[in-house]
Amino acid sequence: MLLFAAMWFAVFALDELIVDLVWFRLRLAGGVRTPRLCAPALAELRGLAAVLVPAWQEHGVIGDMVRHSFRSWPQRNLRIYVGCYRNDEATLAALVAAGGDARLRVVLHDCDGPTTKADCLNRLYRAICEDERRCGQRVRAVILHDAEDMVHPSALSLMDEALAQADFVQLPVRPEPDAQSRWIGGHYCDEFAEAHARDMVVRHRIGAAIPAAGVGCAFSRAAIDRILVRRSSAEPFAAECLTEDYECGLLVNETGGRSIFLRLRDERGGLIATREFFPGTVATSVRQKTRWIHGIAFQGWDRLGWKVKPGDLWMRLRDRRGPLVAMVLAVAYVLVVLWPVMLVLEARGLVVRVPPDGMLQGLLAFNIASLIWRLAMRAMYSGREYGWAEGVRAVLRFPVGNVISIIATRRALSAYLRVLAGGRLRWEHTVHRVHVAQVCAGQAASAPALLPTP
Repeated sequence: MLLFAAMWFAVFALDELIVDLVWFRLRLAGGVRTPRLCAPALAELRGLAAVLVPAWQEHGVIGDMVRHSFRSWPQRNLRIYVGCYRNDEATLAALVAAGGDARLRVVLHDCDGPTTKADCLNRLYRAICEDERRCGQRVRAVILHDAEDMVHPSALSLMDEALAQADFVQLPVRPEPDAQSRWIGGHYCDEFAEAHARDMVVRHRIGAAIPAAGVGCAFSRAAIDRILVRRSSAEPFAAECLTEDYECGLLVNETGGRSIFLRLRDERGGLIATREFFPGTVATSVRQKTRWIHGIAFQGWDRLGWKVKPGDLWMRLRDRRGPLVAMVLAVAYVLVVLWPVMLVLEARGLVVRVPPDGMLQGLLAFNIASLIWRLAMRAMYSGREYGWAEGVRAVLRFPVGNVISIIATRRALSAYLRVLAGGRLRWEHTVHRVHVAQVCAGQAASAPALLPTP
């Protein structure tokens, strides 16, 4: 067991080290600098932009999301399409209460929810097509967001400008630290800080396909049209896929389009990203990561295959290695439990220790060094984005993400096998109670007033 875990940990460490080396080479060459805007980007759009927001039981956040988005994005050519279900009266009531802006389109699904997120997105896409036929003007950009998202004021104009030279644009995602969930919710901060400051930058620079995160991403209409042809369907999102956004992002590249990962900072130094609270309990986090692993690792293998360029092949291996990583981690944690038991048995003369050979000792030394390096890098990325207190917590939170991944992988494998046996695909939706804008408004209200200096 020790040799098995040590061997695979070494393979994973080498993979991560190669990404680090590419990132450092790009940084030394000036290729990973994050430009900073001199002023907010609020230019009028070059064409119609449709923001698609699927919503099921999102009455706690959808009103704040819509209101904040319209305040942040004053552009006239914006339309926000929110899809809700006929059996979700609370979400519909929250949308009615948030109304008043002519740019809002509330689309009522003609079946009971929940179906799948992709099915809801397809219903919104049909609503876009109906509006296009009525007004005689095609939408230029299709933008994906979730009901819990807090958008950045400059994001819309930047995505619109980037679509002049690309078919797909992805902005970073910035999980917000949750004071009520420093360890469960906080581990998302660490993972996304590293992934969207290193991994996605490397993917973009080596020319590999950029997966869509499902939020803060924009597709050109031409890219959507090519995806429709590629799928031989009238609907761009695969209703039978749990990570339809990830799949669409890769299909842009497969159909000859160009993708961009756009990482910028605003005039105050803040990252131009989509902000949101992530799940704050073990149960909700496991459900969310179960969907990611099921969709990316298992369905991605089935639906997208491996016939791609070397750079894309490398990245797909990284995307789909999650179940293998979880299995190796599970073996390692079992070893941690077994180790003191074996010491007791050895002391009683019931077992005889097998002398470790040189290869195993070398693997263990390499893995310990790589773990220290990985924790230092994780702390650096989190500390740079959230402050060094969070950077220290990132080191302590590292096992939290591992344990959640192990549990989620077991559930994802069970769900995948159930679907293969003819079972129904389930949308394990995360219900959101608080929007980031609510917390920001509360903090602003509770902050002491600044008195003028005499």
